Amino acid sequence: MAEDTSPIITVVGATATGKSDLALDLADRLGGEIVNTDSMQFYRGMDIGTAKLPIDERRGIPHHLIDILDVTEEANVQDFQARARAAIADIRGRGLRPILVGGSGLYVRAAVDHMEFPGTDSEVRARLEAEVATDRWRLHQKLRELDPKAAEKITVNDQRRIARALEVIELTGRPFSAQLPDYQEIEPTIHLGLSMDRAILHERIATRVDLMWEHGWVDEVTRLLDVGLAEGKTASRAIGYAQIQRHLAGELTAAEAKEETTIRTRQFARRQDTWFRRDPRIRWIDGSAADAEQNLATALDVLNDR
Repeated sequence: MAEDTSPIITVVGATATGKSDLALDLADRLGGEIVNTDSMQFYRGMDIGTAKLPIDERRGIPHHLIDILDVTEEANVQDFQARARAAIADIRGRGLRPILVGGSGLYVRAAVDHMEFPGTDSEVRARLEAEVATDRWRLHQKLRELDPKAAEKITVNDQRRIARALEVIELTGRPFSAQLPDYQEIEPTIHLGLSMDRAILHERIATRVDLMWEHGWVDEVTRLLDVGLAEGKTASRAIGYAQIQRHLAGELTAAEAKEETTIRTRQFARRQDTWFRRDPRIRWIDGSAADAEQNLATALDVLNDR
């Protein structure tokens, strides 16, 4: 079978906008396979709270880079970049179309753009994470002094990214923002973004959180705690998983945990939208009507324009 040389397709946007459905419809229509770019779907066992499609709902379409980490492992964008590019090459080599889907903006860019990632030093990282945990305001101000551009994009509450930005500056002597170059793809790529009216999206998020609880999210977290979730630096902090752990520890009632999860998810969706809106390449599709057929038709029109 001849290698497919059609542009890569990315499907991006905020959580709960319908990215998975659109990606599946495109894969069905175009003969493609899915490459996951949602960093929380890397984790085995984190299924309900990450809206991971069950295997029997994937229409027989292979999904790459799902369930590749234990909850005790830390997601690494440099490692992901190598895995994603290998998956893209494999899909192409079999004459199929790579379709990347997910809301983790940095991981999408790592897969398709010219980006290099500096290494890490566990001792430096641990020291900075401890300092940020103690006084995130002071460390954010330090970041503002060293790299104002990065500080504008990283909120004072994003302790993990503050520590990482300061670590990169310390190790490389260069601003963290310099690690995010202009939008230059490694090969032709068409970027599709799903947007949604904010009020509609907020309602979808609230409904989704309720359904996740009804479908056993608390039991899922309980099982994951038995295999080390609390020790996982990345997985344990995931929205919803962190709140349910506090609920199980007696710090939050079920209602409080659900409310906080809903609020944090809405805030996260806003940050996702802000990240993706900065990318001038993305062609936006208004998915407010939640009409899968219309979303597919619009996406195909965009693809045919190229």
